[in-house]
Amino acid sequence: MAAITLRDLEPGDVGWLVAQHSLLYARDEGFDDTFGPLVSDILDDFMRGRDAPRERGFIAVRGAQRLGSVLCVHVDDRTARLRLFLLLPEARGQGLGRRMLDACMAHARAQDYRRMVLWTHASHRAACALYEKAGWRCVSSKPVVSFGVTLEEQAWEVDL
Repeated sequence: MAAITLRDLEPGDVGWLVAQHSLLYARDEGFDDTFGPLVSDILDDFMRGRDAPRERGFIAVRGAQRLGSVLCVHVDDRTARLRLFLLLPEARGQGLGRRMLDACMAHARAQDYRRMVLWTHASHRAACALYEKAGWRCVSSKPVVSFGVTLEEQAWEVDL
């Protein structure tokens, strides 16, 4: 079996990421069709306005098969945002999520960011546990209705 590598996000990955986010979030969390356009907008902004080299997108691959993604996005001179952290179900439970998170955080540190922030939902228990193990802390939590479902929206941050 081929090794899993992390490569840079390429323009050809955008459609795959929108499709995978839309499919998995609809199937697993009941999200409606407003979620895909949000993911598309995030990726369009990233591809159009990249603050290279400070911003970076990672795609986990085994050979030609894409397995996941994570983005490091510029917020301000001291802060980066983690976005679109996704791992396909068949790639979970192998330490790849931690490897991707570590790579994203290492990139932020190398670019002299002092902290990272992210937005997620409490229903993403495995991801939240991963963030907590990596030193992140949940700084706010509130009930919302988004993407057609009731959720507990959370903001997390970590000092780098």
